[in-house]
Amino acid sequence: MNWIAASLQAAHSFQASSYTAKNLRKWAQSFISDRTDLPINLYGSWNVSLLNKGELAKEIHMHLQTIGKYVSAADIIQFLDTPDVKERYALKKTISLTTAQRWMHMMDYRWTKAPSGQYIDGHECEDVVKYRQTTFLPTIGKLEWNLREWKDGLEEMDDKAPRPQNRQVVIWYHNESTFYANDRRKVYWVHTSETAKPRQKGEGASIMVVDFVSADYGWLRSPDSSEWTRVLFRAGKAQDGYYTNNDILAHARKAMDILEKYYPDERHVLVFDNATTHIKQADDALSARKMSKFPTKPGNPFFGVERNVANANGKPVYAPNGKILKEKVRMRDTTKVDGTVQSLYFRVDEENPGVFKGMAKILEERGYTIGNLRTECVGFKCPPNVPRCCCRRLLYNEPDFAQVPSLLESVCHARRFKVIFLPKFHCELNFIEQCWGYAKRKYCEYPPSVSEAVLEQNVIRALESVPICTIRRYATRSLRFMDAYRHGLDGRQAIWAAKKYRGHRVLPQTILDEVSKAGK
Repeated sequence: MNWIAASLQAAHSFQASSYTAKNLRKWAQSFISDRTDLPINLYGSWNVSLLNKGELAKEIHMHLQTIGKYVSAADIIQFLDTPDVKERYALKKTISLTTAQRWMHMMDYRWTKAPSGQYIDGHECEDVVKYRQTTFLPTIGKLEWNLREWKDGLEEMDDKAPRPQNRQVVIWYHNESTFYANDRRKVYWVHTSETAKPRQKGEGASIMVVDFVSADYGWLRSPDSSEWTRVLFRAGKAQDGYYTNNDILAHARKAMDILEKYYPDERHVLVFDNATTHIKQADDALSARKMSKFPTKPGNPFFGVERNVANANGKPVYAPNGKILKEKVRMRDTTKVDGTVQSLYFRVDEENPGVFKGMAKILEERGYTIGNLRTECVGFKCPPNVPRCCCRRLLYNEPDFAQVPSLLESVCHARRFKVIFLPKFHCELNFIEQCWGYAKRKYCEYPPSVSEAVLEQNVIRALESVPICTIRRYATRSLRFMDAYRHGLDGRQAIWAAKKYRGHRVLPQTILDEVSKAGK
């Protein structure tokens, strides 16, 4: 039987046409010439998405990244409609909008809200970076030697490593947060029969919570929970007023009382935000910021520092117009490098007694030759590494002016408690922020707070629901952030690296190399 008759008979047996017989003859002749040349069945392959060609998906990804944050399915359509892409992938026309939307899902894009993370505004300000790298991180680094380390937030890891000190260090983080009565879950399973209901327009009554937390013990309290540092404060002019520096000092004293009474065998460190309420100095504290170069003339307004007028309870006194009353007091005496006391005002036995001396006179008494040195550089923006550019900078750098402690530091240091202030804008380093978030998530699941009493009960219940193991994981995460900054990563890189590696509190070199390589 010849080739043609045999191929037609074979095609007829499969109910195929003469075209199939022709292909059979072609495949047979190719196989005789090359025994490895087998025909390929293309059944189903013509419906496979072009995205299976990895190069096209990669090109689309790169193109969408160049567009920025707000990409759309239409961007894929326009990209595939360009002549060079059509030629490269043998396309006669671009895809439809429906196909483009399906491709977005295949490439792991989702139509949803953008994921929200920590703020990084202000992380790279020059003064913030300097304080973070030269003051905060070295201080924490020295304390880390004596910190407990937790495995999965449950059991303490004993590495048997020698410690510089015999006493364990416990770091207590302080912060405030506000809970609102009308905070509720926005997303939940809703039955189709459910209709719209009236809702409250505002946030409702609020309670501000102030507390300390540590990885070792959780919220600061006595072992039997009979005493605790948690303060519930109803902020507002018509309620408890506003949380002032005096309240912060009272709260710190209460914390130190509990720690000295129930945890005397450990070294305790208190960490506060770098807020103006926390770093407030004494009313008569030294400051060269508003000093004049020469003495004030008799009859001119008295030079001093302003402070709020307070009543017997320590609360500010308000004028009829609603503003806090102010009064001026003398600035305190200074202490020179040699230990002698220097007054900023002329003595009674001197000319113009009680009059402010002026920066020139103060500096001359300290051994400086002033001459024609200017009062202040424009905007107090002095050139770097020029200590004698102006009188104000010269006095500003004097030890007794530069090292003025805050009231909080003075109160705590008097009782041998160390105080550390977090770098500005670095909420990710204060893991109590995550504890607030956990508690608020629980609070939103509770029934509505119909009264202030119920609001208070719900807030306490939510705070008590934060597990100690979760608190310890948050603490370990904050130490990973610190380790990332210690290796020179900026805010965005540190946040990415700390989330990428969820192991111990120290970042491995592989993660640091990956950050540098990816240019995060």
